[in-house]
Amino acid sequence: MPRKVILDVDPGIDDAVAVAMALFDPRLEVLAVTASGGNVAPEQATANLQALVGILDPPRLPRLGAAPTDTSWPAKPFNMHGADGLGGIDLPRARLHGGHASEKVIWETFHAHPREVTFVALAPLTNLSRVLARDPAIVEVVGEVVVAGGTAHGVGNATPAVDFNFYCDPQAARHVVREPMAKTLVPLDTTGHVTFGFDLLEQLPRESSRAGAILRAMLPHAFRAHRQLLGSEGISLHDVVALVAVTNPELFERSTVAADVETGGELTAGMLVVDRRTVRQWRPNLDLLTACDTAAVKDCILRGLAAAGAGT
Repeated sequence: MPRKVILDVDPGIDDAVAVAMALFDPRLEVLAVTASGGNVAPEQATANLQALVGILDPPRLPRLGAAPTDTSWPAKPFNMHGADGLGGIDLPRARLHGGHASEKVIWETFHAHPREVTFVALAPLTNLSRVLARDPAIVEVVGEVVVAGGTAHGVGNATPAVDFNFYCDPQAARHVVREPMAKTLVPLDTTGHVTFGFDLLEQLPRESSRAGAILRAMLPHAFRAHRQLLGSEGISLHDVVALVAVTNPELFERSTVAADVETGGELTAGMLVVDRRTVRQWRPNLDLLTACDTAAVKDCILRGLAAAGAGT
């Protein structure tokens, strides 16, 4: 049976790649894709999501959620994704059916399939935190939460100690981490081990496919941004690796830990803190994916991209 999932995204080049892969993966039943601010402003995130799904035109159209606009975001240290979040490819706006708020879509999807849905958080945890705040009892019907975020060893990409998703909304990250539900965290340390060189561009789906046209337009910007801003000739697709952790969990090493998120401090707001004391004082509350088979994960990603192209 396909695994029922909600994808929560802030598209974002790597979010867009993950969405394209998930929508055509027969192992996943994507019930909903919800937007959040983060890589781009909330309005842009919603527009990007609607345009992506509209162009990809998957065989089963998921429900779409609009990003909340009544939120504030910290200044981004740098922009890896271009003005529109998708490498400046200027996708045509395509307003699709629905138009409900992400919170509403998430709440209704969990209740429609009690304890069956995996929430895949590839964005700041704002949407899930807001759902939990409005209805704390919803933890009883959540299946699992898989989060792309945090740093296991304190080496961040938004600040020296904090990854981008937790940096955007530290309070939401703490809220979700503290909730009593099954959680798996795919930290920056682990996703960053999987990198691609320029040869990735030659292995993308053909340009005549809808997925191939989008991927071939977006990913060259990712290589330019990594080179110009990070001095790296390769790229990391953090959110895509987190998606592979959902479809192929056997490729990752897992450790159950006791963790929390710091919400204050000029340098540490959003920092994941793991209790590593000899005599641990905190109770274990999540699974941390500490390493992965990088070659196998890369192969999964390439096969997922090929499937997306074949499906369009």
